[in-house]
Amino acid sequence: MKTNVNLWWILTGFFLLLTAVYTGWNIIEHSSKPWYNAIEWVGTIALLFSAAMSVMIGFYVNRVHRAQGGELPEDTLTADIDDGDPEMGEFSPWSWWPLVLAFSAALGMIGLAVGNFLLPIAGAVFVVAIVGWVYEYYRGYFAR
Repeated sequence: MKTNVNLWWILTGFFLLLTAVYTGWNIIEHSSKPWYNAIEWVGTIALLFSAAMSVMIGFYVNRVHRAQGGELPEDTLTADIDDGDPEMGEFSPWSWWPLVLAFSAALGMIGLAVGNFLLPIAGAVFVVAIVGWVYEYYRGYFAR
C-alpha cells in the first residue's frame, strides 16, 4: 500500500512538471502573441486537473494505509498467496439478473442514440432487473 501511495505522489509531480513544460512550450511556440493568449488553456487545465485527481487519490490511499493498522500481505515479500485471500462476498453463479441489467443499460444507450421512445422501456427493464436481483433469494430453489 505504501508503494501505491508513493506512485500516486510521483504521478502528481509528473503531471505538475508536464503542465509547466506544456505551458512554457506553448508560450515559446507562440511568442508573437501576449503570454496569456499564447497559452493553450484546454491542455493546461486538463493537466492541472489530472494532477488534482492524482493528489486526491494519493491522499485517500495514504489515509487508508494509515487506518488499516499494518501492512497488507501484498506488501510483504515473504507472504503466500493464501495470506491475502479474504472473503469477497456472496455471489450467485446461477443468476441471470446481471445479464438482464446489462440488457437494460444497452437498451438505454440505444435509446439515447436512436430514439427517446426506448428510454421508458429500458427504465422498466431496469426496474424489473433490480427487483429480481435483490429478491432472488426470497423465492424459488434458493429461498431462505
